[in-house]
Amino acid sequence: MAIQTRSSPQKSEEPIEDTQTEQPVPNRATRRAAQKKESKESKAVKTTTKKTSKSSATRSGTQKTLNPKTTHYDYDYMFTNPFKNWSYGSAIFYLSIISQLAVFTFALPGEEIEGERLRDGTRLKYKINATGCLQALTTMSVMALRGQGLYLFLWVKEHFADIALFSLIFAFIVSFAVYIGSFFGNKLLALGGNTGNPIYDFMIGRELNPRIGKFDIKFFTELRPGLILWLILNLCFAINQWVDLGRVTISMVLVNIFQAWYIIDALINESSILTTMDITTDGFGFMLAFGNLCWVPMMYSLQARYLSDYPVDLSYLHLALIILVQCTGYYIFRSANSQKDTFRKNPKDPRVANLEFIETKTGSRLITSGWWGKARHINYFGDWLMSIAWCLPCGFDSIIPYFYCVYFAILLIHRERRDEEKCRKKYGADWDRYCSIVKYRIIPGIY
Repeated sequence: MAIQTRSSPQKSEEPIEDTQTEQPVPNRATRRAAQKKESKESKAVKTTTKKTSKSSATRSGTQKTLNPKTTHYDYDYMFTNPFKNWSYGSAIFYLSIISQLAVFTFALPGEEIEGERLRDGTRLKYKINATGCLQALTTMSVMALRGQGLYLFLWVKEHFADIALFSLIFAFIVSFAVYIGSFFGNKLLALGGNTGNPIYDFMIGRELNPRIGKFDIKFFTELRPGLILWLILNLCFAINQWVDLGRVTISMVLVNIFQAWYIIDALINESSILTTMDITTDGFGFMLAFGNLCWVPMMYSLQARYLSDYPVDLSYLHLALIILVQCTGYYIFRSANSQKDTFRKNPKDPRVANLEFIETKTGSRLITSGWWGKARHINYFGDWLMSIAWCLPCGFDSIIPYFYCVYFAILLIHRERRDEEKCRKKYGADWDRYCSIVKYRIIPGIY
């Protein structure tokens, strides 16, 4: 029986034709266009990766929690491009605060009061609305930052050096502007800053009260920018400590409360500066501009900045001592200043009617009892005690936070010496008689 087998099909020996059509060789223009496209795509990928890493990592390299609705706000890229080593966002931050305060000072209502009589017989008017400016700035800031997380507060700490540098530049700009402006028009010049030496006059201040219309530059600069920026920086440092540590230490709380107390008290009692040497005697030059626009906010926030990097926990005894020093200093400072201001405005006021005084040949009255009978600058003593209370929460591991109270003591002694020299020239023998009654300069029984 024959067995049939299925024969496998024979393979065709003909070559299989390539179904794909042959592509033409690209020319030079096509190759260059493709290279450009590939380069752009590569750059876009790198930029996206860089932005993502910046927005998701903190200074320590850990993941940062941001508001999911606003994580696309890349402040760091927006503020630092195209400058690599300096953030021009620092200028934007600083100028936004100064410009808002200037606008609020001009636009918001306030009581207009007259200052001290100047040597030409005139009395300038000043609008008192510092607390209104602080309230307006706070409201605008809360509304602007609403829903944007804590990034801007952390950014301020990171770029503190840039902000400080720009504040110095801005102080120079303002100083040059008022110095050049003092040569135009019929300006009342400060006696101490009109020597003919351009460097000295630029430093001390040539014009007594530089103004743009009713806007008094010296009066505005004296309190508002420096004190309010100081308050803002303290808040930023406290928030940084909370983010880094997970809590805010009692020492940081004390520094923020004490200094905010001092700042708000100064703004509420803004009219009291109209009788100070800075307003009545000193010209407005680089010394005042630098001091108020740069030195005050950047150096007076030193304790909060130190505690944001080196947290300190206080014992109950340490805490009680700090509060006692602060309250004592504030009581002396505020009650002494209030007593002097009340006496100058109305010597017959029941609160000061029993004070003893001597009357000088110029018609002025010098108090020889009460707070001002204990020392000729007793308010400086209270001010210095408060400066010590602000340094004590930083502990004793470093001398850096105590720079402020040491510097402040030197500053107060220098101011007291300048005031003594001015009063001796003004009152002559009457001042010597006054000094024989009130013997101590600042600290009763010691100095």
